[in-house]
This record gives sequence, structure tokens and C-alpha cells, in this order.
Amino acid sequence: MIYDNNNIFAKILRGEIPCEKIYEDEFILSFYDINPKKKIHALVIPKGKYVNLDDFNSKATAEEMVGLLKGITTVAEKLGISAKVGKGYRALANISEHGGQEVPHLHFHLFGGEKVGKMVE
Repeated sequence: MIYDNNNIFAKILRGEIPCEKIYEDEFILSFYDINPKKKIHALVIPKGKYVNLDDFNSKATAEEMVGLLKGITTVAEKLGISAKVGKGYRALANISEHGGQEVPHLHFHLFGGEKVGKMVE
């Protein structure tokens, strides 16, 4: 999968497509999924041009890596679903074709607000 500068998340980052923003800092943007699968369904995306987690891990700076991981926790806390303030959540990243990735920009889905269920069906 090659990074596509015209993917939907790139357009959201550039402000060409609106989103319902949850949190933003220098490393990430988080917003609600437009087609939620659970009571709470948020997305967390890095601001850099990374296709997937493998691409991110091979090219991102240490600061970007820490920023993404801390950002996921910050978003979960803001949503009231983190283990610290809620009952927990699932963070999911689909990687490439067999992993079910549809948008060629690294993103994590955060599911919560209710029991998420089985890991894989």
C-alpha cells in the first residue's frame, strides 16, 4: 500500500473535509468515526504521512511514536473510557490488505462505552 495524499484522512488533516474533533496536538488528530461500530468509536491518526503501523515504526521519530501512544491514552481519558477513568476500551489498527485496512493512512480505532466483545470472529 502506497501513501495517497488524497486519502480521506489526509484531506481531514488539511481541513478540506470536516470532522467532529475530539483532541488535537502536534502529533495526532482524533475525531469520531462517521460510521460508528460501538457506542463510542473514535479515530486517532498521526499527523505524519504514514501508510500503516509498519511504515510508522520504520520511519517515525521517537517523539512521534511517544506522541501517538500518549495521544491514544489522552483521547481515551477524554472520552471517559480509559482504564483510569472508565471501564476500558479497545484500540485497533488494521494493517494492510489481510488486516482489513481501507484507508492508506495509519489510524487507530478506539471502541468503548460498552462491552466490545470477541477479539476476532
